[in-house]
Amino acid sequence: MPGVTGYIGIGSNLGTPLEQVSHAIHDLRSIPEIDVLRVSSLYRSKPLVLPGEDSSNHPDYINAVMEISTALPVEVLLTVLQGIELEYGRLRSSRRWEPRTLDLDILLYGGMTFESDRLVIPHPGIACRDFVLYPLKELCPQLIVPGHGRVEDLCRACENRGLQRLSIKP
Repeated sequence: MPGVTGYIGIGSNLGTPLEQVSHAIHDLRSIPEIDVLRVSSLYRSKPLVLPGEDSSNHPDYINAVMEISTALPVEVLLTVLQGIELEYGRLRSSRRWEPRTLDLDILLYGGMTFESDRLVIPHPGIACRDFVLYPLKELCPQLIVPGHGRVEDLCRACENRGLQRLSIKP
């Protein structure tokens, strides 16, 4: 399917994260308007927490990144992803970095920059999150993140907060 190449971040740290991430990848593969081109390895990462909060009070995340091709407009893609999150029991609140059953983030979409009330592309935290950059580097180290530079260079500058690549493939 001709379309825009995009990158989707996947994460889960509630319930059965390994299963949920694997099933979400399968679910995305079954959507006719989305062609899943490649999926990174799975990674275990420490949760992001608010200042003053103890990260040991939250379970670790399982993360991956998918490379997709789609003709869906970016905000329609967001609606599709949020629908999948809802199917997995994702509850949205105003609190940042809450534990979640499933998190699907549009990281990059065709090299464009975009900002609306619902979405910012590239994803605002992309340049400083090991659990996004290392899986992205696995797929496309030379990829340019608009406004930030090459993924490979961003990885070198990013603090690894204990990220572990798992031997399990999604």
